[in-house]
Amino acid sequence: MSDTASSKRIPITTLPVVEKQLGDAKIARNRAGFDTAAPLRKPDWIRIRLPQGNAVQELKAKLREHALVTVCEEASCPNIHECFHKGTATFMILGEVCTRRCSFCDVAHGRPAPPDPLEPKRLARTIADMRLKYVVITSVDRDDLPDGGAAHFAACVRAARAASPGIRIEILTPDFRGKGRMERALAALAEAPPDVFNHNLETVPALYREVRPGADYQWSLDLLKRFKAQHPGVPTKSGIMLGLGETLEQVRATLRDLRAHDVDMVTIGQYLQPTVHHHPVLRYWTPDEFSALREEGMAMGFSHVAAGPLVRSSYHADLQASAAGVTDSAG
Repeated sequence: MSDTASSKRIPITTLPVVEKQLGDAKIARNRAGFDTAAPLRKPDWIRIRLPQGNAVQELKAKLREHALVTVCEEASCPNIHECFHKGTATFMILGEVCTRRCSFCDVAHGRPAPPDPLEPKRLARTIADMRLKYVVITSVDRDDLPDGGAAHFAACVRAARAASPGIRIEILTPDFRGKGRMERALAALAEAPPDVFNHNLETVPALYREVRPGADYQWSLDLLKRFKAQHPGVPTKSGIMLGLGETLEQVRATLRDLRAHDVDMVTIGQYLQPTVHHHPVLRYWTPDEFSALREEGMAMGFSHVAAGPLVRSSYHADLQASAAGVTDSAG
C-alpha cells in the first residue's frame, strides 16, 4: 500500500468475534455518570437465605453439558439458588454477549457470534430431559441481526414444543429496535407464537438515557401493543425495576402506560447493583410500598401484578402465568 493510500485509510477499530466486556470495561463507554462512592446498605428484606443441597451445581452441570447458558447466571440474579433448587431456569439463547451497554445489566457487551443453528435442538433436549412444564426463553440484544434474533426465538419455540408436547413457553424478548426490525421480528414470531409474550420496560422514561441507552420507551410500548394486536389471545407482560432514581408518580404513570398499550401482566422488583461499576442503588423501596403498588396495579386492570423486593421478570413466571389463567386455559 502506498503512503498516499495509507494516509487516506479510514481508521476502523475491529473487535474480534465474541469479545466480552464486563464490569468497568462494559460501562466505561456508557454516557451515564453516577457517584459510586457510597453504596447504600442493603436492608434486611433484601437478604437471601440459601437453600440446602447442591441443586445449583447439578443444574449448572446439565446446562454446560448441552452448551447452554441462563440469564439467571449471566445477570447475577439474586433468586438463582431458589429457582435452580426448584429445577427451573430462564434459558438465554443467541449467546452471552449483548450489543447494548445498559448500566444496570451484568451481561457482557461486545460483538456476538452468529446464531448457533443447533441451539434450538439442544435447548429442546435439555428442557425435555429436565421434564419442565413451563419455561422462559430470553436473549441478549442482537442489533447485529436483521430481525433482532426473532426467527431464532421461533425456532426454539418450535423445537421445544416438538420435544415436550404440552409445555408452556414464555419468551422475554429484546425491543427489536431499528429500521424495519420490529416488522421483521413480529413476522418471524407469528410463525410460532409463545404462550406469554414478555418485553421489559425496565424503568421509567425519564431515566432511559442513563439506564437503558440505545432503547426507546415508546418503541418498547409499541412493540407490546403491536404483538397483542396480532395475537389477542396471548397474554403480554412487562416489568420495571425500582431504586434507580424514579419517583412514585413516575412509576404510576409507567403502569398506566402499560395498561394503555394492552399489557396484561407486570412485574415490579428492587434493582440490585451487580458490581460497583454499574448504576448505583439510589433507594431501597420497602415491602409495604411494593404491596401498595401491587394493589394499584390490579386496580388499573392488570390480570396479574407481581411486586416485591426480589421479584424479577421471570421469577415464579409459571405461577404468574397460572394466576393469569395461562396454564389453566392452555392445559
